[in-house]
Amino acid sequence: MGRERLERRLSAILAADVAGYSRLMGVDEEATHVQLKDHLRTLVEPKIAEHRGRVVKNTGDGMLVEFSSVVDALRCALEVQRGMAARNAGVPQDKRIELRVGINVGDIIIEENDIYGDGVNIAARLETLALPGGICVSARVQEDARSKLDLAFEDTGEHQLKNIAWPVRVYRVRLEGVEARPPPALALPDKPSIAVLPFQNLSGDPSQEYFADGIAEEITTALARLRGFFVIARGSAFTYKGKAVGLKQIGRELGVRYVLEGSVRKAGERVRIGVQLADAGTGREIWVERYERALADLFALQDEVTASIVTAVEPQLYAAEGARVQQTPPGQLDAWDHVIRALPFMWRRTRSDNAAALDLLWAALRLDPSYARALGLHAWLSLWNAHAFGSAGGLAAVLASATERARAAVAIDRDDPWARLALGLSHMLRREHEDAVEELRAALDLNPNFALGHAFLGLALAYGGEGAQAVGYLETAMRLSPRDPFFSFFAGHRAFAHFVAGDYSAGLDWGRRAVRQSPDISGHWRALALSAAMLGYLEEAQEAVAKARELNPDYSVAWVERASPLVHAADRARYCDILRPVGLPEQ
Repeated sequence: MGRERLERRLSAILAADVAGYSRLMGVDEEATHVQLKDHLRTLVEPKIAEHRGRVVKNTGDGMLVEFSSVVDALRCALEVQRGMAARNAGVPQDKRIELRVGINVGDIIIEENDIYGDGVNIAARLETLALPGGICVSARVQEDARSKLDLAFEDTGEHQLKNIAWPVRVYRVRLEGVEARPPPALALPDKPSIAVLPFQNLSGDPSQEYFADGIAEEITTALARLRGFFVIARGSAFTYKGKAVGLKQIGRELGVRYVLEGSVRKAGERVRIGVQLADAGTGREIWVERYERALADLFALQDEVTASIVTAVEPQLYAAEGARVQQTPPGQLDAWDHVIRALPFMWRRTRSDNAAALDLLWAALRLDPSYARALGLHAWLSLWNAHAFGSAGGLAAVLASATERARAAVAIDRDDPWARLALGLSHMLRREHEDAVEELRAALDLNPNFALGHAFLGLALAYGGEGAQAVGYLETAMRLSPRDPFFSFFAGHRAFAHFVAGDYSAGLDWGRRAVRQSPDISGHWRALALSAAMLGYLEEAQEAVAKARELNPDYSVAWVERASPLVHAADRARYCDILRPVGLPEQ
């Protein structure tokens, strides 16, 4: 059987939308909707009918119109834009409803309620190039109209339009008495700002549309829960669905510095999800990743991929902000800038980098003593630095002041997961087990994708003797952030958790991984020694104890009694009994 013959014809296609529609809806949703409906009913639709056009479809803030004549399409666009200019006279610039129009002519495929083809796609791309109140046309439209209409055209050169294989020469129509100008850009917030655009469904399967939309919505919700980020609401971001709008224009219209976009493609029993984070100001890609998963339970898959993306995007945003802030003269840095500068040092996890990060966080607190994020980060890093690298004396020197800062951070902002993490770590190091678990669970309630939160809750549970639960949280931390800067610490924590759970083989395996990745951390060697000793690998256990003592000369039975966060005296006694035979001294 032959293929069904498609209906095709040569037509002029006009694509139009409202410039800055998301911004206008955000300012006054109801008034914008009413005004747009009035413009369409009393001006746009009558002009389309007058010039023998056919409205193919409406898209909320725009429309697609078919004409049999290029001249009719251009005359209609001209009269609509002049009519809109007259209606906007006297209206403040930030409250005007202004249209952008693109016109192309080409061979199109006709269906009952839609039209398809490159001719349609080019018209839609031309509309995005038009200024508010302006009209952009293709070279073919310009050639057909120049001898029939008294118009001036501005040649803007060839453009490589999205998803069009060849360059298209674009002309702007010069409208006498109509000033086409870009809308004013929204001011950027004073913290990292991001819009999550609707994900494209590339599957050719309309049933996957809800899955693509669901991922974008879940990412928006999850990012909005992260303190320190300005996230554009789903309603505004989804006005760009199905539209080819440049990143710079989106950034201006929504007032954001970063844009996250992606695609979903079903291939057999698997689904591929591509994600890109870009700087809206420059269009530069910051981070690109692809996820491929088995297509089983779509909702579970959506949750898993959302968690993976959000966990990866958060540090990428911080890194991008850090690079931007590096260009700011030191005398012009504010408290947020100092915090952003501190983060790259913190992620490097060395003594010297931790010291540099603490200095920058302290500088932030000098500028703003009540800055909860700076208080929480300084408290957490002070405690973690002393616990990971220092002696019992080092921890004792910072414990009281860091605890005070952690409590202040929580008092100022109870919804900051870093503040709750810092207070939870303080409780853990003071053997206040129930309080530690409560604060760390609160951190995860605030940000379920907080990998460090999962890792430290796992460690706190292990110190409390709850090894099996601890392993579960550490597995989650590793799954959420498999390339985390603190991954070696996840491994070390997991080695200790397996020891507490009685799974010494797994404890040995993760202990070996931890010391390979970060051999300068005393705690990794301590965890390795415990499982090695229990399995009878006495020489390896002796070497691990010796290495732990080399990194922390205070490490001894007395240190365990005085400084180990192990909650129960019986667990501390067992710990020492295991390691005495392999070299743990009394003092």
